[in-house]
Amino acid sequence: MKKIADNIWVFDGQSVSYFSLPHATRMTVVRFADNSLWLHSPIKMTDVILREVSSLGEVKYLIAPNELHHLYLHDWQQQFPEAMLMGTAQVARKRFDLAFNSLLSEDFLPPWPDDITYLLFTGSPAMEEAVFFHRPSRTLIVTDLIEGNANVGCEPSKNWLAKFAGVVAPDSGAFLDWRLSFTFHKEEARRHIEQMLSWHPRIIIMAHSQEVDHHAPLFLERAFSWLHPHVTEQAHANN
Repeated sequence: MKKIADNIWVFDGQSVSYFSLPHATRMTVVRFADNSLWLHSPIKMTDVILREVSSLGEVKYLIAPNELHHLYLHDWQQQFPEAMLMGTAQVARKRFDLAFNSLLSEDFLPPWPDDITYLLFTGSPAMEEAVFFHRPSRTLIVTDLIEGNANVGCEPSKNWLAKFAGVVAPDSGAFLDWRLSFTFHKEEARRHIEQMLSWHPRIIIMAHSQEVDHHAPLFLERAFSWLHPHVTEQAHANN
């Protein structure tokens, strides 16, 4: 457990394999004034993690931000049956065995306090991702839109594959196949980036890379440079 700012922590879990590449897993936990907890992308539950999470408050919200982040939802829902489970329509279709309380749609109205605002990053027929912003700490929370595994492994083939896919730090970004799927909807994606920049993030938490705690707007612009060489000038203005 690592404290990022007041009332926000990250928990690192075990690696999982995606396209044969090892991916670190990370869960973000936010605590609200009523002592309720918001868990983003729950990782594999262990006795230690369960004990640490329970020491922070009462788990009330479980968030599945896209269809790839669902592996451990069942265990957390079983452990905290009163918690509200929310995910994108894609992950809800994929995990029809789970009881989702709400879908993270474009017109979704969050049931939690306004400490956390939200947008649904659309424009790709392949996958949508829910993006969140913790207002008090100015922390942007993303999942697979930005990846940057600094240590892929010793196998040259895997290092090459990761670099080709564009997910090796410091050149972080979404996987190449996902980026290509935005080809006909780049303007829509750019509007989402501008919204994210308008939040003036100070910290960026990613599910598969270390957090960014300086020059966050410039990092964000660079991570989405695949949309346009100068995705927006707002990053420079905000920095």
